[in-house]
Amino acid sequence: KISGMIDESMDTEYLSKPPEDWEFRSKPAWQRLIIMAGGVMVNFILAFVLYVMILFVWGEDYVSNESLPEGLAVHEEFQQFGFRDGDQILSVDGEDLLSAIDINKHLFIRAAKVVEVKHKDGTQETIVLPEGTDQMMFQKGIMSPFTPLFHSKLDSVIADYSAAKAGLQKGDDITKIDETPVYYWIDLQRALKGKKNQDVFVTFNRNGAEKSIVVTTDSLGRLGVMPENVLADINIQNKSYSLGESIPAGLDKALWTLKDYTAQFKFIFTKKGSTAVGGFASVGKLFPAEWRWESFWSITAFLSIMLAFVNLLPIPMLDGGHITFLLYEIIAGRPPSDKFLTNAQMVGLVIVLGLFLYSNGLDILRGLGIIGV
Repeated sequence: KISGMIDESMDTEYLSKPPEDWEFRSKPAWQRLIIMAGGVMVNFILAFVLYVMILFVWGEDYVSNESLPEGLAVHEEFQQFGFRDGDQILSVDGEDLLSAIDINKHLFIRAAKVVEVKHKDGTQETIVLPEGTDQMMFQKGIMSPFTPLFHSKLDSVIADYSAAKAGLQKGDDITKIDETPVYYWIDLQRALKGKKNQDVFVTFNRNGAEKSIVVTTDSLGRLGVMPENVLADINIQNKSYSLGESIPAGLDKALWTLKDYTAQFKFIFTKKGSTAVGGFASVGKLFPAEWRWESFWSITAFLSIMLAFVNLLPIPMLDGGHITFLLYEIIAGRPPSDKFLTNAQMVGLVIVLGLFLYSNGLDILRGLGIIGV
């Protein structure tokens, strides 16, 4: 608590006494503004320092187009724009991508419009996406319209599912569902779409011999099989940074993280977005099950950026609220009344507590399965 400041403690006894020289309220508005902005700035500086350290120590992993010889699988909603299975992404809005799979982030968060692609037949095309593509992705739950393209060889057959009961085994390579040819895993998913609780003819290769069996899908159209680990076949490369290189790269990463986090707020003010926020449980799920220092520091940096932005919102009680009133004082030449500031803190307290209860309440409802994850 800062002495001589109207805050969420609602301690206003000092207001009846003359201001002391050492009190917060006795300082010039520009000095009080620096103090109020200090917490936000330190949060951002911490994130910047952490990103510099992460890049210097661990570098940056990426997946190049050369690491994806089969290219990318394209969601059906994006095929209408001209994308095809097997595409390679050359650039987005004129910018070369370090990692090919970053295309999803550029489309969803950064609302990219112009994508240069190389099709599997070798031809290149510039695809201009319509306005609102990012909103369409959010409303339809298409967070990753582009995924690595890989074959339909089975890594595991889940016990108690119909595929296991029908005789499918690990290593089987599915080639057809009914009369629909299957080459890639995405072909299998598309062939099963809409086939819920139905018998389907599954043709597959086992040790060079072609076989066919009948398998019954479940209520979600699944057979109960998993593909081979595609990540094992992808050459994940790493870009290393010297200490000098990591400083501008770390600043760039911090700024883009802040910009991307801010951009996502446009989805909150929608019917679907209002139920997508979360509290402590959602934050906890950011951390992986297996401890890795790189993941820990990356998430710590992200949370620091997140706190900087949220604390800067012009809500009374938060630093952003205090900054807003101080800016008013500097522009108007006089501060808001003590009564106004006291009432504003009450309003801010109600807003913050309401958001706290709402976000954590949604976590509880997700845990109970009442609303979707």
